[in-house]
Amino acid sequence: MSTPVSHQTTNHVPESVARIADLMSTFREQWALCGGWAVDAWLGRESREHVDTDIVIFQDGHRAFFDHMAGWQMVAHDMQVDGGTAEPWNGRPLTLPAHIHARYPVTGEQLPDRVDNAGGQGFGLDVQLNEREGGDWVLRRKPLIALPLSRCVQPSGWGLPTLVPEVLLFYKAKRPRAHDELDFAALLPHLAGEQRSWLHDTISLLKPSHPWLAQLS
Repeated sequence: MSTPVSHQTTNHVPESVARIADLMSTFREQWALCGGWAVDAWLGRESREHVDTDIVIFQDGHRAFFDHMAGWQMVAHDMQVDGGTAEPWNGRPLTLPAHIHARYPVTGEQLPDRVDNAGGQGFGLDVQLNEREGGDWVLRRKPLIALPLSRCVQPSGWGLPTLVPEVLLFYKAKRPRAHDELDFAALLPHLAGEQRSWLHDTISLLKPSHPWLAQLS
């Protein structure tokens, strides 16, 4: 039997996450905690080490985010920019898939020539851009996979808007790295039946031979 993840609010939010939550509390567009810290937000404990804090915003809110982060050093990577480039992001429109590395600059600190170890180079915030249409989160265009926004983001035990476990794992299933496998193993026992079924069916649609499917059955 699955043990649902907790929605009970706790004040024990890790310092690095609390700083980002405070920063984003005045952001006028929708955002949510994602990545490894989001897994821990649902578990209510730190399950592994984290090199940065991941959040998600939407592509149509990118300019508002650029304005909101005035004073931060930001580097954006999308289909138009080489993955390691450290060219400062000037707020230009980003083509999905895209993400933004951000760090608050120490006095006199210059951007590196390349961003090849973002966490080690002080970029403590990794911002994933996603697509929405009407009231839906578009997780994928071909084949079309979409869910209501209210279904994808809910308050976690830390009281923060957080990507729900099954959507977190949907993204991690694309090309699972070692830490993604750890996150899957940590969250799997806590998925309710409908969460498990949705994740199983959605991964099956994209990759019928995915190794996670046997454990989700």
